[in-house]
Amino acid sequence: MLGTRRQFIKHLGASAAALSLPAVLSSCSSRAAKPNILFIAIDDLNDWVGCLNGHPDTKTPNIDALAARGTLFENTHVQAPICGPSRASLMSGLLPSTTGIYGQIKDEDLRNNEVMSNAVYLSQFFARQGYKTMGVGKLFHGTDGNAFQEYGGIHERFGPKPEERMHYDPEWFGKPPGTQTDWGAFPDSDEKMPDWKFAQWAIQKLQERHEQPFFLACGFVRPHVPWHVPAKWFDLFDRNAISTPPYLPEDMNDVPEIAKRLHEVPMMPTTEWAQETGQWKDIVHAYLASTAFVDDKVGVVLRALTNSAYADNTLIILWADHGYHLGEKNRFAKHSLWERATHVPLIIAGPGLPENQRCNQPAGLIDMYPTLVDLCGYRVPNTLQGHSLKPLIEDPDADWSHVAITTYGRNNHSIRSLHYRYSRYENGSEELYDHRSDPNEWHNLAGDEKYNPVKERLRTHLPTVNADWHPESYLPVNDYFVREQGAAK
Repeated sequence: MLGTRRQFIKHLGASAAALSLPAVLSSCSSRAAKPNILFIAIDDLNDWVGCLNGHPDTKTPNIDALAARGTLFENTHVQAPICGPSRASLMSGLLPSTTGIYGQIKDEDLRNNEVMSNAVYLSQFFARQGYKTMGVGKLFHGTDGNAFQEYGGIHERFGPKPEERMHYDPEWFGKPPGTQTDWGAFPDSDEKMPDWKFAQWAIQKLQERHEQPFFLACGFVRPHVPWHVPAKWFDLFDRNAISTPPYLPEDMNDVPEIAKRLHEVPMMPTTEWAQETGQWKDIVHAYLASTAFVDDKVGVVLRALTNSAYADNTLIILWADHGYHLGEKNRFAKHSLWERATHVPLIIAGPGLPENQRCNQPAGLIDMYPTLVDLCGYRVPNTLQGHSLKPLIEDPDADWSHVAITTYGRNNHSIRSLHYRYSRYENGSEELYDHRSDPNEWHNLAGDEKYNPVKERLRTHLPTVNADWHPESYLPVNDYFVREQGAAK
């Protein structure tokens, strides 16, 4: 007997999902009935979206509305905390530890090793099933238009820049150059931003007539640095009232030395610097403004889908390629195995799928490939290393033995389970955090013997293969990676 109203509602929702999901999947049994796919990628967006309660001041009404229309995977993590390897993993369905793509890589070089030479990208899988594949913007790390039958380009990539830096240039402080990190209101209109152009291209495709099912991918760049968007997006926020994220100055005291070296990004600002210069709120303000800007562009595309002939037969999937530290752990960067750099939004919605549903089981971006294949009624290739999330869409509380694995450099891994993050580095050093009591990952439990059973259980999920670095993959962001690879690219 159901003892509470909440339990009853949960049971009712699960029953509805069990009824509706098979209905939509059975309708996909013939090629003519296959659903379209709208695939929305966002660059450098962490969990600062309203539906994830990541920051109290964020304004993301369109992403939040999409979450209400589908399943929000609240515990989703990337397979690498930087653009190139994260996207290569997602699109190939293979872990970085399998491909050796641990760092950035040019799209034309992706297949220059034995493993990747045989990979079938997600978009190519659907092309082989008779789909029309179209893409625009940042989908791989660069501009791999060969992965799509139609590619609309990446335009100016990160957008127009002022003639001079506005607030930050590492060379001002004697630091190594190489980052586009800067912030401020620029340019004067949305139409000058690449993301606006990407949205318009996607809208045009949604207005066209397609005789076959389509896979339409739209890759937005903001909130990737530089955090430059028009002033109207900054005006949405009261700069003085903005909250800065939790920060513990002594946070690194119980972190292994290798973790400090691995996660060092000398070209980036530190929280200590941001506090001393009074820039912390300005940086957070710019990131929130950039996030509000890209949320608007997501909304423009979603409204175009709603108003199109494809509204009733299109699956929507929205994701971000990695998170971003905005002052936590004395850093403003991705490039880490900590929660802020690995945790991202993932939403799956569409006709016949459950609505307003949340799932807290661990998921990875690598799971998107098998999930889309499964939802569209095809057999999941046994070469894929992710797991279909279809069982969790049917029942968010279903038994789930899988974890999310994040890798940064060869043989440095973090395992995210329902409650724990366990990181193990190539020299055997460890970190362990219990997210039920320590969501900020301030207290490393790895040295406490009573957690040995937890560590032993999580160790079983560590990759058993740690491929050599792909010959064209690189991470010249600190001395550690240059030394480990043997040469800087």
